[in-house]
Order: sequence, then structure tokens, then C-alpha cells
Amino acid sequence: MNLRSIPRAALGGYLKVLRTPVDLALRATGRGDDGAANAKVAVDRADAAARELAGKATGDRVLQQDARRRRTAADAREEAIELREEADRVARTGDRKLQDRRKAADQQRRKAAQDAKKKREQAEGRKQDAERKLAEAARRRKAASAKAEATQKEAVAEEAKRERLAQLEQEEAAIKERDEALTARDEARRLEEEAAKAKEARKEGSPTA
Repeated sequence: MNLRSIPRAALGGYLKVLRTPVDLALRATGRGDDGAANAKVAVDRADAAARELAGKATGDRVLQQDARRRRTAADAREEAIELREEADRVARTGDRKLQDRRKAADQQRRKAAQDAKKKREQAEGRKQDAERKLAEAARRRKAASAKAEATQKEAVAEEAKRERLAQLEQEEAAIKERDEALTARDEARRLEEEAAKAKEARKEGSPTA
């Protein structure tokens, strides 16, 4: 141990005592937090500055080198913090973009589902409309067929009625002719009988009688 190592060790112990509360507070708040990490970098820089100042004052090159090493380490930690923060920002941005893409994809899926449902409903409506039209056409054809059949039956019945009427008229005319013939025959017979009676009466009333 030389004369310079004594103040160097004393300074190290002094700085250790000074930063102990800060280190304890940082451990309590969580060393993984970026704010705590930045605070530790600041403490490390202050430590390095104090060592550099003391090294220059005492001409202690070892202390000065230790100060430069600590400053370099603090710079590296600060750069790592900045890179981590940048990575976190990129990750958050990526997460937001991913969420936006997922949201857009969800909206597209919902819209596609709604469009598909609307098309199915329209197709079902067209199908039902076509079925109604077919059923209506079948009903009209059936009604027309029934009407035509009824009209044909009515025409046949009317023709049969006319034929029957004509037959009845013929039969009536024949009966009338027969009655007239019978009447004429009866009248002729009566006249003939009367003539015979008259002739007989004349014979009975003659002088030769």
C-alpha cells in the first residue's frame, strides 16, 4: 500500500457510504424501471466525476482511470437504456399497428359476415318469392283447368239438355199426332155409325116396309 492508495480507498469508502441510500432506494423502487436505471446512471456519473476530480487533485492516475472506466460504463448503461426505451417504443408502435390490423381484420370479417348474411337473406327472399310465384301459377293453372272442365261439363250438360228437350218435343209431337189420328179415327167411326143408323132408319121408314 502506497500513500496514494490510502486516499483512494478512503474516497471509495466515502462515495460508497454516500451512494448506499441511493442504491437502497433504487433497489426498493425496482432496478428494472427505466426511471430507476436513469437515476443509477446519474449516480454513477457523479461517482465517476468525484473520482476524476480527486484523481486530478492528487495526481492519482489509477483513480483517474477508474473514473474514466466508470464514466464509460455509465455511458454504456445510458445507451442501453436509450436502446431499450427505443425498442419499447417500437414494440408499442408495433403493438398498436398490430392491434389496428387486428381491428381492421375484425371489422372486415364482421362486414364480410354481414354481407354474406345479407346475400343469404336476399337469396332466401328470392327463393321464397319464386316459390310463391310457382305456387300462384300452379293455383291459377289448376283454377283454369277446373274452370275449363266445369265449362266443358256445363256445355255437355247443356247439349244433353237441348237433345233431351228436342227428344221430348219430338215425342210430344208424335203423341199429338197419334192423338189426332185416334181422334180422327174415332170421329170417322162415329160418323160412319151415324150414317149407318141413318140409313137403317131410312130403310125402316120406307113404304115398302
